[in-house]
Amino acid sequence: MVARAELSRVLDGLYARVPLGMRLGLGPMAEACARAGHPERAFQCVHVAGTNGKGSVSVLVASAAKAAGIRTGLYTSPHLARFAERIAIDGEPLTDDAFVEVLDEALTVGHDLSFFETATFAAFLAFRRAKIELAVLEVGLGGRLDATNVVPPPRLSVITRIALDHEDRLGSTIAEIAGEKAGIVKAGAPLLVGALVPEAEATIVKIAREAGVEVHRVVDAPEATRAVASLPTLPGSYQRDNAAIAWLACRMLGIDAHAARGFAAARWPGRFEWLATAEGPVLLDAAHNPDGAEALVRAIADDERDADADAAPNAPQLAFRGRPRALVFGSLADKNYAKTLPILAAPFSADARFYTEPRGRLPASPSVLAGVAAGVPCASLTEALERARAHVGRDGVVVISGSLYLVGEARSRILGLQEDPPVAL
Repeated sequence: MVARAELSRVLDGLYARVPLGMRLGLGPMAEACARAGHPERAFQCVHVAGTNGKGSVSVLVASAAKAAGIRTGLYTSPHLARFAERIAIDGEPLTDDAFVEVLDEALTVGHDLSFFETATFAAFLAFRRAKIELAVLEVGLGGRLDATNVVPPPRLSVITRIALDHEDRLGSTIAEIAGEKAGIVKAGAPLLVGALVPEAEATIVKIAREAGVEVHRVVDAPEATRAVASLPTLPGSYQRDNAAIAWLACRMLGIDAHAARGFAAARWPGRFEWLATAEGPVLLDAAHNPDGAEALVRAIADDERDADADAAPNAPQLAFRGRPRALVFGSLADKNYAKTLPILAAPFSADARFYTEPRGRLPASPSVLAGVAAGVPCASLTEALERARAHVGRDGVVVISGSLYLVGEARSRILGLQEDPPVAL
């Protein structure tokens, strides 16, 4: 077993590259891959982009591929507790030993890479070492200039949903953001799209047609919705839309016969995840933008209306129905909390909203959040959790949402998990 000192050493080397952040551009990444003998060409892949839902779709497709007997890799970001969660082989995150080996190589060979480029490069190296047959790659930011986009034409490209997010990097309109996401389109690889607003669909279809790429739309495949209606999947009513995309992706890959078993085994922590604690039930969901907040609020309403039909396997028996509820929310300062928080706050009374600061980089002040939607500013996550639980009692539900970094910290604390340092790019 690798010594903790070795793990700390490679993580320190990785985190020293945080100032370069999520650098947009493929040149350094392509050069590093060439120096390493092109690990990105050692496997076939499914490449998944989108504003929301891309992680869920990636997890479902990867789980179905594993169920089909395919040696499968999964690359997602960010992590909740251990950095190695980002790189999974057949559904299991890399062990510390394997992670240290590939990250050490990535740091050495990719000496000029940014933080996210290094992490992506390490994933490619891990997949080659593990003799992965199919890798499911979640785009980090955008698509066109994302580090994952150095891969050759994939088996399938997927774009889930398009909404306003990362406007400072991707553009200020839906059409501009859609154009960046569509940068993963490659000749020779079919494209699958989820339900898109008209301006996003028009942009993406135009780019795909110019590349000679066939576009498959989930809205044209009612059989996907019918299939998902009878399949187990990730908890939360909003995951049905993601599951329909994932099922259609599986059909296009020829593995839809294994979707039921794969979807049932899929786990995506921190997204409509119920935790049963000694103090009472907790719901974790990283709704960090307006689109995600709307999805969570709809899921809460659906859960309350018909909890028995759509509750997660580990959810309290009646979920939200008739239970007091409180919100613990935190946001990074550069996120659109001014639009996200009013949506998310609506199902909670003002005295049941508790605001705190996520870790990682500059957070939005709890007092500023209270000015956006009336609530209780708290000095720490500990205070926010304690006050929220006191407000609802043991039978009430505490919802922890907003920044994924806040959700990750709370989850680790509740479950007693070892954490690697958080990093928010």
